[in-house]
Amino acid sequence: MVHEVRGVVARAKGAPVQTDTILVPDPGPGEALIQVQACGVCHTDLHYREGAINDDFPFLLGHEAAGIVEAVGNDVTSVSPGDFVILNWRAVCGECRSCRRGRPWYCFSTHNAAQKMTLADGTVLTPALGIGAFAEKTLVAAGQATKVDPAASPAAAGLLGCGVMAGLGAAMFTGDVGRGDSVAVFGCGGVGGAAIVGARLAGAATVIAVDLDAQKLEWAADFGATHTVDASKQDVVEAIRALTDGNGADVCIEAVGRPEVFQQAFLARDLAGTLVQVGVPDPSMTIELPMIEFFGRGGALKPSWYGDCLPSRDFPMLIDLYLQGRLPLDKFVSETIGLDGVEDAFHQMERGEVLRSVVIV
Repeated sequence: MVHEVRGVVARAKGAPVQTDTILVPDPGPGEALIQVQACGVCHTDLHYREGAINDDFPFLLGHEAAGIVEAVGNDVTSVSPGDFVILNWRAVCGECRSCRRGRPWYCFSTHNAAQKMTLADGTVLTPALGIGAFAEKTLVAAGQATKVDPAASPAAAGLLGCGVMAGLGAAMFTGDVGRGDSVAVFGCGGVGGAAIVGARLAGAATVIAVDLDAQKLEWAADFGATHTVDASKQDVVEAIRALTDGNGADVCIEAVGRPEVFQQAFLARDLAGTLVQVGVPDPSMTIELPMIEFFGRGGALKPSWYGDCLPSRDFPMLIDLYLQGRLPLDKFVSETIGLDGVEDAFHQMERGEVLRSVVIV
């Protein structure tokens, strides 16, 4: 059976997205059909629309989602019809060299659905990050659906599917923030805000938020930053040192994806400190650092993909924290919109007016 549903499609580079009829097949082996309930509007979707990921147009956008399992392939045992799930783009294969070495959070060969979703005329769609969840239904690999407590709000839970998980994990997993640490977060949008929350959950004593935007610094304080630094008015490196007894932060998290911010974060570390880059750079960007500073400071420079999370381990735990009132996912939801509101939400995101617009399907 083929399901005829509505979905948000990017047909050409830079062109406004549109809501189209799409065809979604019943699940085959290893697949799950998901009735999407909510999907966050993420910068990655905008990157797809702009052709910054690849040029495999048309794209079925959306990937930061939660919903209900409608059907599964006959060999699927990890989820069942009726389960409430968060979708993820790291469906651990269990077979690659990273998985075999006991590091599944680095899985190099994640699974996607084998069957294709199409437009009504048969044109094959490329689902964003293998998910394509700006749609009433989507088809994914069963491993891309993680069962969590159905008491959670779909609009909040779905945010763990990408941006919020990236920020939380940058602090908790990649940065390995510990009790009493000092942490500086550069860029306080959705990902940076989540890094602040993650640092507080991990026990950081000092959390310094850095941004150029006064509104984002207000959001950062609300998420638990103990100090804020307005990068438009202050020398960021000196300000962070002044707030850490002249030493610099134990962990600096770069959530912007720009070389000049990376350099600030590099220099704002304490000796043997850690720099985590979770901001996504433009492919043309490069960095240049004095080698003696790299050698002399020690520590670690670590990129963070998806916060180095393991969805099957981390999503249920984080949803439990949310339901206990310890993880403020609802604060990231700036507005809820329909499928027809995605293009406007992109423009709001570009202007920095929202943390997350969430499509309710």
